[in-house]
Amino acid sequence: MGKRPPKYSAGALIKHGLTRGDWPRMWRRPEMRTSYDVVIIGGGLHGLATAYYLAENHGISNVAVVDKGYIGGGGSGRNTAIVRSNYLTPEGVAFYDRGLDLYSTMAADLNLNVMFSRRGHLTLAHTDSALRTMHWRAEVNKLQGINSSVIGPEEVRKAAPSLDVSPSTRYPILGALHHPPGGIVRHDAVVWGYARGADVHDIHILQETEVLDIIVNGGSGPDGKGAGGKVAGVKTSRGDVSAPIVVNCTAGWASLISNMAGVPLPITTHPLQAAVTEPCKVFLPTVVVSGSLHVYVSQTDRGELVFGASVDPVGTYRVNGTLEFTEELAGHVLELMPGISKMRLLRQWSGLCDMTPDYSPVMGNTPVEGYLVDVGWGTYGFKA
Repeated sequence: MGKRPPKYSAGALIKHGLTRGDWPRMWRRPEMRTSYDVVIIGGGLHGLATAYYLAENHGISNVAVVDKGYIGGGGSGRNTAIVRSNYLTPEGVAFYDRGLDLYSTMAADLNLNVMFSRRGHLTLAHTDSALRTMHWRAEVNKLQGINSSVIGPEEVRKAAPSLDVSPSTRYPILGALHHPPGGIVRHDAVVWGYARGADVHDIHILQETEVLDIIVNGGSGPDGKGAGGKVAGVKTSRGDVSAPIVVNCTAGWASLISNMAGVPLPITTHPLQAAVTEPCKVFLPTVVVSGSLHVYVSQTDRGELVFGASVDPVGTYRVNGTLEFTEELAGHVLELMPGISKMRLLRQWSGLCDMTPDYSPVMGNTPVEGYLVDVGWGTYGFKA
């Protein structure tokens, strides 16, 4: 085990309240060095976690995390904070279940309440074929030791009383895949926790530092980049930095960053929109997902309903919200829960998702020595 972050406690809270002292910053704003052992591009969940575990588990702390904006300003702070491991393939189940394990101990590991709530996860089936798929997924999950099972409409109603399970609806609920270990996490707290933990290990978190180019020598492509080359560092908006290892942990810009090293990636970028309502009394105790209606919904501890949908089909780097999305989303949600028709929408937002042809991430080494990638997570990055 490595260094531990300073403890938050009730005693410290009382002391600061009585003395009116300032809380120390959770992470510093250090001056950038001219060289590091590792430079990580992207100050989101994956970039900060990579830095933290390099120091915590491997003793590598001469590391810089660079982000052109602020940490958590991309997908890590724009997702709907749902976590689960009830996937269809054994590999996916095992991989994402490890993520759930990490979330279950994260508050203690990072000494920060990430508000992890195992409230269960319902994937609704509206057709016979969808119900067969749910049975298939349930059996795959059980073989991997994952708590998942198919339940009928009456059990769905008990798990989520606000859902309309009557057979006369336009999209009748024939059953659902029930996954009790699933739930939600406060995404901002996860980012802050990893940033704080990394800072304790003297890792440099360099915000508002844009990577302009990746320095590669000896490659087979133009300017010595590409296969056979070797990383020498990065050029940033604050100056050049030498480093033998550069890790691309970006989302939304992964292919553009990778092109700087001469390593093309099979990625297209699409926006994903979400929305949240005004708060109300908590009535939805579980996460609800409908693949047929392209909607998922959960309720926060403060009472807001958080909605998401599928990625926009047209690739773009724009993150503008659209009225078309809001209208379509509201219609689909009301098909499931007509009782919330009087609730008012508070705001909507959008983020960028890097999609691969097989919806699997791209991780590991590349043809350029010292250039590694952790990208292409699509809509699953926060769960990993």
